[in-house]
Amino acid sequence: MDTGSGPVGIYLHIPFCVQKCAYCDFYSITDRRLQPDFTETLIHDIGATGFPGHAADTVYFGGGTPSLLPPAAIGRLLETVGAVFDLSADAEITLEVNPGTVTPAHFSRYRDLGINRIHIGVQSFRDEVLSFLGRCHTARQALGAVALARRAGFENIGLDLIYGIPGQTTKDWGAELSRALALSPTHLSCYLLSFERGTPLSEQLAAGTIRALPEEETGALFLFTSETLTAAGFEHYEISNFAKGPSFRSRHNGKYWRHAPYLGFGPSAHSFIPPHRWWNLRDVGTYMDRIRGGDTPEAERETLALDQLMMEAVFLGLRQSDGLDVEAFERRFGIGVTRRFSPLIEELAAAGHLTLADGRFALTPSGMLLSDAIALHFAELI
Repeated sequence: MDTGSGPVGIYLHIPFCVQKCAYCDFYSITDRRLQPDFTETLIHDIGATGFPGHAADTVYFGGGTPSLLPPAAIGRLLETVGAVFDLSADAEITLEVNPGTVTPAHFSRYRDLGINRIHIGVQSFRDEVLSFLGRCHTARQALGAVALARRAGFENIGLDLIYGIPGQTTKDWGAELSRALALSPTHLSCYLLSFERGTPLSEQLAAGTIRALPEEETGALFLFTSETLTAAGFEHYEISNFAKGPSFRSRHNGKYWRHAPYLGFGPSAHSFIPPHRWWNLRDVGTYMDRIRGGDTPEAERETLALDQLMMEAVFLGLRQSDGLDVEAFERRFGIGVTRRFSPLIEELAAAGHLTLADGRFALTPSGMLLSDAIALHFAELI
């Protein structure tokens, strides 16, 4: 299978957590006794890739809570990636960190290993909100983790925050953003709280013990976030993501949004080599058994038809402030963008939801607020 001319991104799913957060539906487990065996299995999985020697320029440790792995284990995984793939000298290497799982020694070791981007799962600077979300750290620990990362020499520090908490006001959320900005991060990911099926929060919502914020209020919070962070010198480069300039955008996540190739290792990890997508089993034990037995941990795969690729390219492009490159889209799919989408583009532009300039069309913040509905309108024209 040909990955194309561009380098791939490497994603490593570390599925261990101290406890399950009330809102999270990502695959993870709390039994950490499997960590040593899992690390060995993941190393074997990376080594058995069908793409040895291929160029790679991003590595992302996600989860779960990757910072629960001992730094020595993270080092061995990075060493394996470097041995199996042609990892560029300037590769972006990101580690997700939970504030309650790290010490000063951890951050110093991460730097020594070559990790150059730290993303800290703060979520909130209010203990009552952290408790509601089921997080295992305190606001004080969150502040401490940022300070420790900076003291260890990290310059590229991102923070995750969640808004749209039941009962949250613009004043509440503004205070959270102010505390985040005071820490001088280079990247902020601000996610609207979602109530995913099967999570404790979704069950509380169904039982009526909590009430979600009305859509009108979450929309106002989204626009407030964009305005506040843009005024503070951040670029709103993707619906939920803000960077202190282009060099601090997430290069790895950018691969997902640009339809670039990436390879995922670990349980539930996804891979995409256009037009093929496949994903691994969502069970650590079965994942390990499969690999030990010389079998693939793959659960399913799909080959996307041209119209599916086109629809995804539009949907993902509209998530980004850079929008869609008209010439590149036409070259890739062989259709006239202006001819096919012109009435819709004109309608959205007139409503202030879209801009068309320099050969690109992109959603404005008000358009991003309606991105799912707008993407469906484009899909109807494909």
